[in-house]
Amino acid sequence: MTDRVFNFSPGPAVLPLSVLQQVRQDMIALPGVGCSILEISHRGAAFLDILARAKADLVELLRIPDNYRILFLQGGSRLQFSMVPINLLRGASQPADYIVTGSWGSKAVLEAKHEGEVRAVWDGAGSNYDRVPSSHESFVNQEAPYLHFTSNETIQGVQFRREPAAGQVPLVCDASSDFLSRPIPVERYGLIYACAQKNAGPSGVTIVVIREDLLDRSSHQLPGYLSYRKHVQEDSLYNTPPTFGVYVVGLVARWLLDETGGLGRMDEINQQKAKQLYDVLDNSEGFYHGHAQLACRSRMNVTFRLPSDELEQMFLQQAHERKLHNLKGHRSVGGIRASIYNAMPFEGVTALRDFMQEFRDTH
Repeated sequence: MTDRVFNFSPGPAVLPLSVLQQVRQDMIALPGVGCSILEISHRGAAFLDILARAKADLVELLRIPDNYRILFLQGGSRLQFSMVPINLLRGASQPADYIVTGSWGSKAVLEAKHEGEVRAVWDGAGSNYDRVPSSHESFVNQEAPYLHFTSNETIQGVQFRREPAAGQVPLVCDASSDFLSRPIPVERYGLIYACAQKNAGPSGVTIVVIREDLLDRSSHQLPGYLSYRKHVQEDSLYNTPPTFGVYVVGLVARWLLDETGGLGRMDEINQQKAKQLYDVLDNSEGFYHGHAQLACRSRMNVTFRLPSDELEQMFLQQAHERKLHNLKGHRSVGGIRASIYNAMPFEGVTALRDFMQEFRDTH
């Protein structure tokens, strides 16, 4: 594996090496099955066992209560931006509340407006989304059908440390870029959704965790694929599911349980990795300038600028030569973005840290 680079892509992102090795081993023929995961029927016993084990491991990792259901869907977060209001906002007498902390939260609001009235209870656009609100800055209508927030914004590199206060309003979270990176109190949420290609698996599968009582809001008049109720009734088999994606999510969940030590230990590791890079930013005497405010920094996506565009291009080129790849920031923020999800090894973060220090000393 000496030809592998350190891949800091924001997604699709790095996967655990042991998971990739298991995929390679099973690709031609799953043990005891005689054919590839890419070939088996989604209604056959082999895949139903994969599906059941993946759900069971997610329940164990996240300590999901009995009154929640897990769905494996397609369409990524983009589809969930619509499915959430289609199921939970249509016919509501009050606007849905949204906390907007970055590009993905903004996109969620735009899609929700097609389905009903929406109110942004907090929007960080004025400071180019460099922070999340403090506990006293968002005012939730207790009659709102739900409160939506994005737990981690990959583009701006800001992250909630704890859930916003919602009272009795169902809390809906786009957890795409920090799902399975830390423990969360699932019982405080009404619905959590995450596209898998950051921390949980490959692109093509989306995980939804929904509280059972919210299923009653899914109108019987909805098109089948857009109904959470229908997907729960069919156990994620309403259509042919992304079988390969579910299989890899199951392997990643097992990796977290067996090799990492669970989400508490994964959170500790992620804090340690992020600290290595943020310490360089904080001790660079202004050479590196982080985008996110100190208390709101993401542990998944470290975003920063250099003194000039020329230096940033030089930084990216020299990093690439050292096998530190996919560090270019999003065009809306610019600069550098190091995505250090669960599967990014300490060695990769340390290599980037050392390069950042050397580049700063040289320039």
